[in-house]
Amino acid sequence: MSPQVTRFGLLAIRALLALAFLAAGLARLAGAEMMVGTFETVGWGQWFRYVTGIIEVGAAIMLWVPGFTALASGLLLCTMIGAVIAHLTVLGPSALPAAVLSLLAAVTLYANRGQLTASRA
Repeated sequence: MSPQVTRFGLLAIRALLALAFLAAGLARLAGAEMMVGTFETVGWGQWFRYVTGIIEVGAAIMLWVPGFTALASGLLLCTMIGAVIAHLTVLGPSALPAAVLSLLAAVTLYANRGQLTASRA
């Protein structure tokens, strides 16, 4: 695969992640009825909906901040692993979207893994 295809593919994945998590995070923070119901079903309380929304919106923005793409991808990957677990254990069989977003976040994390060891001094 050519470097240009790889670069644009990764850019497309990052854009998709940013849009998906910005939309989902804002819906959580705005108290969309579906989001409130989902977090009620999970049983951790609505405070966790706010924490998740802040992580999602923050990470969606951080995806575009130079040097923070790997950190943002890692946060999103952890969030989606939690979502997959919640779907498989409490919410029902609709874990596929969360699994796909996990995979995309993992690809972005892997592609930017050098940022994790880069000196920030």
